[in-house]
Amino acid sequence: MMKHGANYLGNRRCSFTLWAPLAEKVELHLISPEERLMAMEKKEHGYFSVETDNISPGTQYFYRLNGEKDRPDPASHFQPEGLHKASQVIDHTTYQWKDNTWQGIELKDMIIYELHVGTFTPEGTFQALISRLDDLVDLGINAIEIMPISQFPGNRNWGYDGVHPYSVQNSYGTPDDLRQLVDECHARGIAVILDMVYNHLGPEGNYVTEMGPYFIDKYHTPWGAALNFDEYYCDPVRDFFAESAVFFLDNYHIDGLRLDAIHAVFDMGAVHFWQYVTEKIEQLSLLKGKRFFTIAESDLNDTKVIKPREIGGWGFDSQWMDDFHHSLHALLTKEKTGYYSDFGRLEHLAKAIQKGYVYNGDYSEYRKRKYGNDSSSHSGEDFVVCIQNHDQVGNRMLGDRITSLLSVEALKLAAATMLLSPYIPMLFMGEEYAEDAPFTYFVSHTDSWLVEAVRNGRKAEFSAFAWLGEAPDPQAEETFQSSKLQWHKRTEGKQQLIYRWYKQLIALRKERTALHHPDKNNVQVSIAAQHILVLQRWHESDDLLCLLNFADTPTEFRLEGNDSIWQQILDSTDTKFGGTGSDLPYVLQSNTRLQLSPYSVTVYERRSSES
Repeated sequence: MMKHGANYLGNRRCSFTLWAPLAEKVELHLISPEERLMAMEKKEHGYFSVETDNISPGTQYFYRLNGEKDRPDPASHFQPEGLHKASQVIDHTTYQWKDNTWQGIELKDMIIYELHVGTFTPEGTFQALISRLDDLVDLGINAIEIMPISQFPGNRNWGYDGVHPYSVQNSYGTPDDLRQLVDECHARGIAVILDMVYNHLGPEGNYVTEMGPYFIDKYHTPWGAALNFDEYYCDPVRDFFAESAVFFLDNYHIDGLRLDAIHAVFDMGAVHFWQYVTEKIEQLSLLKGKRFFTIAESDLNDTKVIKPREIGGWGFDSQWMDDFHHSLHALLTKEKTGYYSDFGRLEHLAKAIQKGYVYNGDYSEYRKRKYGNDSSSHSGEDFVVCIQNHDQVGNRMLGDRITSLLSVEALKLAAATMLLSPYIPMLFMGEEYAEDAPFTYFVSHTDSWLVEAVRNGRKAEFSAFAWLGEAPDPQAEETFQSSKLQWHKRTEGKQQLIYRWYKQLIALRKERTALHHPDKNNVQVSIAAQHILVLQRWHESDDLLCLLNFADTPTEFRLEGNDSIWQQILDSTDTKFGGTGSDLPYVLQSNTRLQLSPYSVTVYERRSSES
């Protein structure tokens, strides 16, 4: 297998490798610090390569195809002047790492925080992000998931339009800036998960079509022709993407990867592309003596995603579970359009908490077919859940967060449902203080035709939802600026109260083994008085009872069970969280009649039991 891109060998030597079977000849065009043109030798399977001296880190270069076109390296490690300009040679060995004692964090213990570098701070850089890490530590976050950072067009984008899967976005900083960010995260006990996109390449600056059959018309994705993972010439394409996963884990000390929309990768070969990727990552784990995690975004509701490769699975460690989000969102907001039409009952949420997939072979009215299989045997750490993420916010027409849709009490209820669940919780940046700035879709393409296509495409996406208003222009600078976090708000008004609530919930989850132990066999969910979710979680001697009222009015019910005595440890109606004060007893016994406040959460611990 060839090693793609420019690989600095030390002592001013560097090898350059490009897969371009469609080209008759390829030349290495060095443009700085001095200009040189060098023929590259054609190898087997369509690779071209050359190894040369007098190359220093920072050297900029193109590949010249057939003596005519200069193109940046598809496997570029850095594009200092943007997508269309020259690639740069990077020495990945000079950074002095300080994280030698870093042992990582187990998936079951993670509190994940999804963020977008460009809107997380006013500056929108890796360096500026470092300045906010202590705030995340104070909240209780121990893992960040960074939206894609591979080079994309312009300086503002969600990151899913990247075309250089080995690179670091130049407007965010340099490769060493990313290393410093990871180093600083590890110094604070924060794991780093990187969002990677292997289901498509962005439309602008996508020059690989001139080099080889990276794409095929055999399958189609929402972004056009699919990447070639199972047809003629597919092996170099598979290697090109799979090796980029290993590249980031190895060279940047990334702890794990979130793989975007894995259902949009098509492969009918004997070894599916995702099996190939997870196997390579496992090999790196064995080599480095450190476990690297993989988290899939999947629209399949199929446990083959998280089953081990040895029994026919794809070998992902965990996956996002949309059914949890949709169940909770539809129940609290009452939205019933689009995919929310399949959800909205408390029974859906109860099933999501107890079993995992809500649709596990059931008929989906939205999809007009049976959907999913049974995930009940899978551990809680096999699923990541959220009450909002970049998709569920940014793909709304106005980019409105759940903050603008729910009352303070309902927001607290939503947060508790996630953090008291047996799954890995993930917050979306700003959620912890009820950020009310939108997070809308934004781009900075240079092609006017492409800009118009993006605008029209967004309108088409909204057609299944009954949203009112006009979508913000994704190309406008203001759309991007309005999506930046307003950090000052977390110390004001309701935002301060929500922040306090999140901090308390996260601390409780970390402290209580019943909450961070992922065994779903130690979870019992029932529905009482139509609107009350009774959630019991236990592990060894730690036993917790959680009462969640999803009604917008006070609701009475009788707590049934044995003669256990329960002591209150958390109540969302407490005045320190902005509530009116709890009417529930501090100590209670089973078979007690209670009245729960609207949209309230109360957590009790078992104090003692009598036989």
